Amino acid sequence: MSEATGDFVGRDRELAALAESHDSAGSSFVPIYGRRRVGKSELILRFLRGRPAVYHVGKQASAGLQIREFLTEAAAVLGEPLLATFPADGWKAALEAVVARFRGAGRDGGDPHTPGPAGKLVIVLDEFQWTAGASPELPSVLQELWDRSWRRSGKIMLILCGSFIGFMEREVLGRGSPLFGRRTAQILLRPFDFREAARFHPSLSIVDRAKVYFLCGGVPLYLRAFSASASIDTNLCRLLLDEYGPLHREADFLLREELRDVENYYAVLLALSSGLGHNRDIARFTGIADRSLHYYLKQLVDLGYLSTRYPLTAGKPAARHVRYVLEDPLLRFWFRFVFPNTSYIAQMGAARALADRIRPELPAFFGAAFERLCREALPVLYAEEGVTAAFRVGEYWDKHTQIDVVGLRDDGWTDLGECKWGAARSATTLSAELDKKVASYPNPGHATIGRRFFTRDAVPGRQKKDAGERWYTLADLYGEG
Repeated sequence: MSEATGDFVGRDRELAALAESHDSAGSSFVPIYGRRRVGKSELILRFLRGRPAVYHVGKQASAGLQIREFLTEAAAVLGEPLLATFPADGWKAALEAVVARFRGAGRDGGDPHTPGPAGKLVIVLDEFQWTAGASPELPSVLQELWDRSWRRSGKIMLILCGSFIGFMEREVLGRGSPLFGRRTAQILLRPFDFREAARFHPSLSIVDRAKVYFLCGGVPLYLRAFSASASIDTNLCRLLLDEYGPLHREADFLLREELRDVENYYAVLLALSSGLGHNRDIARFTGIADRSLHYYLKQLVDLGYLSTRYPLTAGKPAARHVRYVLEDPLLRFWFRFVFPNTSYIAQMGAARALADRIRPELPAFFGAAFERLCREALPVLYAEEGVTAAFRVGEYWDKHTQIDVVGLRDDGWTDLGECKWGAARSATTLSAELDKKVASYPNPGHATIGRRFFTRDAVPGRQKKDAGERWYTLADLYGEG
């Protein structure tokens, strides 16, 4: 929802895909997965409006308790009170009973055994990793029911939703899963992009909308927490630095919901937020042995908080060049500023901590976040420019050079970009800086090099856009330039 209108924001494509699956003649099976707080449950609940559905949220509880909760919900939804006390000895019996009662109800007003969209029951198992954790046989049960009756009946829409990306990819989508190859669609729900996130606070200036994105990313829960009627500093104090703020312990909650031994994860995330990305540097910083470190990094990747990056060139990246990056902006801020300053914040208060420990470092933090935004914006710019060739977007670095944006295209064109968030500088100076970097960029295929410049504000002496050199302000990136 946006603060200004209170409306549901975005997710039009996902809602349309779910509606298409529901309205198809046959039964449908749609896994939905993505990191925590990204809005998966809200998307599902929005889609379920006006549709008969049994919605169950998994939890760390016994199988029997969860089955009973599922049957109680089904009894209320289907108007079949006897389901609440049905003596199911497992998920198979419970699911068969619910589907049988729905068919018997004939909710489409016609033949209860006749397939059709109006009579389709939606069964949602949210937080599926917890339900399956308590009932390891559940994926096989669902496979048996799908193969033997649900798929041909045309009466069922099954949605399995999970926040542990690695689990969903292995246990629902992967080749080793009993459910492999049975999905009729799938949705990997990602955070909002920068333009969609800006819709949450339409009254803010472009610079402040960008800062909110730098702090919240595209996570709806965090975006809603920011107030457009208060300054960025006030929001930071109220939400993140005040010990009673709603996001003050968010990182701790996220990690403890999914992981054990959080102290080692804290050490890894602290290293990453400090700018360390290579295995050996993280191992040295944390004191965790290489073999154990791989486990912690993989868990964080599976949760969607980390990813790997490598210098983007036409050649194959060397393993020694790959580094890990912390993708979640709120976690980057929290481990960069909140966690290391916990004692200072408790002693001096949020406002003093912001003034003394955080504000001096914010320009550099926003500068790095602006580079990420520019890389995210390049595909949008390509679409607006009519580029039809396939491409990859990333960055490049070596011992002597850092190039903020690289667009490697299959049409023999490579874009190299320079990003400047701070005070505006002359176009001539920026051009000269990028020219030096272009000379150091490996270009074995002799691709044509295009130069792109991304700045927060207009740059004095900015040159006209042409085929080889293009300039963009923050307003241009947001489609308002």
